[in-house]
Amino acid sequence: MLETSVLQEGEAAGPAPTFVTESAQPLPAAPQYDVVVCGGTLGIFAAAALAARGLRVAVVERGPLRGRAQEWNISRKELYELEHVGVASREELEACVAIEFNPVRIGFAWDLSPATFSAASSASTSSRLTEVWTRDVLNLGVRPDALVQLMRAKLEAAGGAVIEQAALAGISVHPNGCSLDVKTDSGAGAGAAAARLTARLVVDCMGHFSPIVRQVRWGTKPDGVCLVVGTCGSGFAPGNNTTADVILTNTPLQPAEAAFNRAQYFWEAFPAASGPSDRTTYMFTYIDAAPYRKPLAAMMDDYWRLMPQYQGVRLEDITFKRVLFGFFPTFKIGDASGLQSPLSFGGFGALTRHLARLTNALTEAAEADALDRNSLGLIHAYNPGLSSSWMMQKAMSVREGDKPPPELINRMLAGNFRAMEKLGEATMKPFLQDVIQFQPMLATMGAQILTDPLSVPSLMAHVGPGPLAEWLGHMANLGAYTALHGAAGAAGLRAALAPGGAAAGLPARARFALGRLLDAWEYGSGKDYKL
Repeated sequence: MLETSVLQEGEAAGPAPTFVTESAQPLPAAPQYDVVVCGGTLGIFAAAALAARGLRVAVVERGPLRGRAQEWNISRKELYELEHVGVASREELEACVAIEFNPVRIGFAWDLSPATFSAASSASTSSRLTEVWTRDVLNLGVRPDALVQLMRAKLEAAGGAVIEQAALAGISVHPNGCSLDVKTDSGAGAGAAAARLTARLVVDCMGHFSPIVRQVRWGTKPDGVCLVVGTCGSGFAPGNNTTADVILTNTPLQPAEAAFNRAQYFWEAFPAASGPSDRTTYMFTYIDAAPYRKPLAAMMDDYWRLMPQYQGVRLEDITFKRVLFGFFPTFKIGDASGLQSPLSFGGFGALTRHLARLTNALTEAAEADALDRNSLGLIHAYNPGLSSSWMMQKAMSVREGDKPPPELINRMLAGNFRAMEKLGEATMKPFLQDVIQFQPMLATMGAQILTDPLSVPSLMAHVGPGPLAEWLGHMANLGAYTALHGAAGAAGLRAALAPGGAAAGLPARARFALGRLLDAWEYGSGKDYKL
């Protein structure tokens, strides 16, 4: 079963934790740092970028600051965002790439050929697979240990500090900054030593298990959960291990009598850099956050049963090096960080995409002393692209009591991606990297309706009228943000904010607020994405 504290709502969750408190008393001295970043594995990237802009930055990491052994999968375009923000050269980034592969596959167990619609119930899933191939999506495996160490070196060269083996015990917010209670482990057997850091701003990069997020979300059940299990193993045929699957299904919904029932399983698989026969394979699903759901171990059992069928191997022929598993609470606004869509379960690509925006916004906030709650709220403003993508997760999960056709989700996704393939890379590539844009989304829906009109009534019934109406509102806002971003570009508002521009004479806080409004329109419409 899912963790009880994740599922309980309102008073049933008990009193909220008080990890973050507020004090009316000012700090007795000026803060030591401009920014303290909590959580180093991904936070080191933001910290290095902020330090490169001249801010005094420290990173607090509970354990040793090092990346995992398993590669992070990302596109070269996303990786080069680190060059764009000035924290690494292209040559330094390429040195962290462990493996590259192309093309990549998207596939669903449904055949869109008209001749096969009538025979769909009797045909085998393998013979009915709709496949779409593309290139340069999640096609690099980068070494997290090398990349994290590179960012650490950049941070320290800019005067920043890394505080490792330091557990964050609490944060107090004061009128002129924050104080952080930290317990450091000296490693000498003397136990934890208490320390206090002060900063003008604290940035939470601790992920969805963050005690800060836990306090903010206390008593609020997630809108959904993404569950992931997988392995990295050797023994796969090297000749078949040169391409990747970004998302693929080979079964319909799990039947009601299955241990992990009413779940649509998706697969993702990548060649691993550790050897030509090594491959990482994930199985994931999207479900509602309900207590009747079985333990993650039941899904792991299904993985062992279904993975050989998916990869065309026998379990006894594979030497497993690592077993991977986890769950990711999702919300209509995105994940715990609000950076990525409710469809994602990895944060590195989303972080690099938003790193320039966040670096500029936080630097300008510090320069303008716009560090109050309302000003910082402008940095993570409403994003209709994130919110509209929620319906995709809604459509890919099944609520208790629902009995959709077993092939519904496969049929929907096969139609989506076949339509995007016909519309071209400019439509499909952003979607595969969690960027929702207004015109491509409308074109995809129109093409899918023309390709498979009979699927639409079942899909609308599955999603439900309430979520559908909510999604239409977000789509309308997506169109409005697209128009506003275009109008702002035509008026030259971004250039006006630059040094020497027409708006340079505005007060610093006003320039900060206008910059965040332009960010909201640009990123909220997905127009920050360039092929």
